[in-house]
Amino acid sequence: MDQPLNFSRRHLIAALVAAPLTSCRDAAPPKPKVKPNPNQAPDHPSGLVELIKLDPTIRLDIRYATTNNFTGQQLYNQARAFLVRPAADALGRAHRAAQDQGFGLTIYDAYRPWRVTKALWDATPPGPKRNYVANPKRGSKHNRGCAVDLTLHRLADGKRVDMPSGYDEFTLRAHRNFTGASAEALKHRDLLERVMEAEGFRGVSNEWWHFDFAGWQDYPVLDVPFEALGAKP
Repeated sequence: MDQPLNFSRRHLIAALVAAPLTSCRDAAPPKPKVKPNPNQAPDHPSGLVELIKLDPTIRLDIRYATTNNFTGQQLYNQARAFLVRPAADALGRAHRAAQDQGFGLTIYDAYRPWRVTKALWDATPPGPKRNYVANPKRGSKHNRGCAVDLTLHRLADGKRVDMPSGYDEFTLRAHRNFTGASAEALKHRDLLERVMEAEGFRGVSNEWWHFDFAGWQDYPVLDVPFEALGAKP
């Protein structure tokens, strides 16, 4: 798709308000079986860890806490990023590996409450555009605290590096096999993929910024709002 998704403000707000109250078949997050994880040491009963508490040098640019995202709407009340403990620890190691090469990680999105996924789905008309929005009947890896959207910044000046496309740009430029970008942008994309995959993350084919953590199936879909995950740092 060559254009950003366009959502009606009225429809999106209505969906956000109605999501926790609706009684339709997919109105509650799915509840998959979860294997016990004896090594998990959560900061919160949900198992989610706040990334900048784990490593304050990780940078945030939480787009869904602003209107600078493909919906044009603010979907989060707070600009925060969480992952389950094993994924958070792995991300910290990837961040340190990037630092060794003069870069750091900037997070666009991580754990996403299920109600936001449902609101996005409800506000997207049936058709091809829904290929870019997770189906709430299954829940998403973001809902499990096992997916992260991110990029690199330079340690020398703090500036975001060039990548083949913008974040949430649903075009061929965002695909991992796209070769039409500058050599520098392709180098940055490959570096991000290397440091993330070395720590158990796997990218998706059509979004260079998105990585899923191995073992995501073992974690439940969550619908805990950021405000319930402890005080903001």
